[in-house]
Amino acid sequence: MAYKIGLVGKPSVGKSTFFNAATMNNVDEAAYPFTTIEPSVGEAYVRVQDAAPDFDETPDPRVGFYHDGTRYVPVKLVDVAGLVPGAHEGKGLGNKFLSDLNEADVLIHIVDFSGETDAKGEPTEGHNPREDINFLENELDQWYLGILEKGIERFDGKARQQDVKLEEELAEQMSAFKTNKNQVKKIILNENLELDPDTWSDMDKLSLARSIRKATKPMVIAANKLDTEKGRENFEEITNDSEYSHLEIVPCSAHAEKALKNADEQDLLNYWPGDSDFEILNEDNLSSEQLEGLTEIKEFLEDFGSTGVQEALEVAVFEELGLKYVFPGGADGLGDEHGNILPDCFLVPDDSTVLDFAFEIHSDLGEGFLHGIDCRENRQVSGDRKIENGDVIEIVTTN
Repeated sequence: MAYKIGLVGKPSVGKSTFFNAATMNNVDEAAYPFTTIEPSVGEAYVRVQDAAPDFDETPDPRVGFYHDGTRYVPVKLVDVAGLVPGAHEGKGLGNKFLSDLNEADVLIHIVDFSGETDAKGEPTEGHNPREDINFLENELDQWYLGILEKGIERFDGKARQQDVKLEEELAEQMSAFKTNKNQVKKIILNENLELDPDTWSDMDKLSLARSIRKATKPMVIAANKLDTEKGRENFEEITNDSEYSHLEIVPCSAHAEKALKNADEQDLLNYWPGDSDFEILNEDNLSSEQLEGLTEIKEFLEDFGSTGVQEALEVAVFEELGLKYVFPGGADGLGDEHGNILPDCFLVPDDSTVLDFAFEIHSDLGEGFLHGIDCRENRQVSGDRKIENGDVIEIVTTN
């Protein structure tokens, strides 16, 4: 569970409901600002195709769980304290929010597409969700800009005394964002800027900060509360607006996901996260109000294919972060020392090699690495062979 997904957005837009639906934890969901003060951390799951059935085996996951060919792999989900305009200036819980937010590898911005919460997270009608999308991106851009400008000051101070490289100083100043000098230099050049901040305008600096933010804090929009007519209208308009073509916008009803999981836990129906349908086990056990609610949820699933909660998690992990999944295995058998079949599944960066995977499992395996074995093809592979989705790899090592 090395990767963290941060849930962000205004107060009272459904972040806590989304968090509870994804993790089945219980955190306050009251409709007033700053319900969430301390970030809640829970375990959510992303789905991958399990490799065990390809070997005519049934897996025994050490963490997560397995169902009908699908492995549910855990990730950390963080419901970060509520954001308000001016957070980058310290307003509201601004400084704490940004500090907590920086721990996340990817963001899911929960937006109330029904327009029923204003900029401060208070009840209203007719609020335009465009404003929420724009204000969060602006807050993050201004946050990055402030740190970028400190890096420029740092460079200016050193440049008068010694020979220093701009990208090294900026990367050092922005190291909390998990960037490096090569990435910073590439972004500067892609912005058609010189490696001399004296030649940059204020707009150049803001544009550079925005590009660094997009590269280091990818974001998915969860278009929440689409179980309202106005929410669907707003969704249609915004997804057809080219201004938001750079964002993945996932239709979502966190309330529906939570209701389905609650009913499943009570054995009122069968439902698996991310499914496009559910099975009512006995209508006699349900009230007329519950049946009416489930009918509305079924219509939502027919329209959008899922509640969107699971899809938002997976878009964040597999599309925005670009992670791949791989299983440690053995060419002579998939069981560990206790006989558990493929107990582990790792999420790794897109460009990972077999050697990288060895270090991911344990540093000792990487340090003593000899070669890998592709268990699907039962052949030896080198350390520089790129990992592919669904690989089952045995690591052969001196340690």
